[in-house]
Amino acid sequence: MTRATGPWLAAGFVCACMVAWSSSHPGAQATGWTADISAARRVAGLLPGRRPLRVNVVKFAESRRTKNFSVLGAPAEPSVQARTAFQVVYADGTVMVDAGMDRQVHRFFGRGVEEPYDEAAARDVAAAVDRARLVVFTHEHGDHVGGVITSPRAGELAGKSLLTRAQVESLTKTPQMPEIRLTAAAASRYVIIDYDTYYPVAPGMAFIKAPGHTPGSQMVLIRLESGREILLAGDVAWHMDGVRMLAGKDAPWVSEDKPAVLDQLRWLNGLMRAEPDLAIVPSHDDEQRQALIARGVLGGRFE
Repeated sequence: MTRATGPWLAAGFVCACMVAWSSSHPGAQATGWTADISAARRVAGLLPGRRPLRVNVVKFAESRRTKNFSVLGAPAEPSVQARTAFQVVYADGTVMVDAGMDRQVHRFFGRGVEEPYDEAAARDVAAAVDRARLVVFTHEHGDHVGGVITSPRAGELAGKSLLTRAQVESLTKTPQMPEIRLTAAAASRYVIIDYDTYYPVAPGMAFIKAPGHTPGSQMVLIRLESGREILLAGDVAWHMDGVRMLAGKDAPWVSEDKPAVLDQLRWLNGLMRAEPDLAIVPSHDDEQRQALIARGVLGGRFE
């Protein structure tokens, strides 16, 4: 495993301590999925340094599917799935959460239908990935990791891109598509970590392990200097109505651990009720993306 180094990445001893600590924490259970937001907040505060100032989001492509695919039991009405990447802005640099994808990977998701792809926005995502000090991923699907793995500069970007062991296992053995398959040699260039429940990524940022949508899925808690909190939930739900209604997806082309995903939806639903100031952000809900930008919770362009 490549050791994480530098002021933003926890050294190996932190990873080992987190495994031991979170396994014995009251929020952890031997069966079923759960998490403890208080524990995640403590972990987000472990690394020294100033917290991030803001979070930006850019939509670079979209899929147009009826809403019933995203939310089981929803009406078959038009709905947009935004393809997004997030930029966490610090005073001295940025962290990218997810890295976009090129047009070839995008075509995979259309399943024979040409879907909207914004070339200018995709270039903005690629430039932001180039500038970032660190790149992390909510999970190992092509629209989240493709911007690094299929990049002409993949070898250079890998050295500042953090993958979990579960993500590497999927990408080397059972990738979503051939374009994102990693060889063992390519995987060795990445910063690879393994953790139990929570992991300190950077000052004010923590991973919450959440396998279900994929084996390597995780949420990212971000605590800003202002006190605002944002929870990037990845693809636990494709639309916030899935969280509100405790309804999973109805997409036959997606293979998930449905009981785990339902546990995660229940947890997010409880957070939504108990922590109304915590912004829960699924990656693909275009309506919520626009609303959060309008409210100033997220910025709408990269810096």
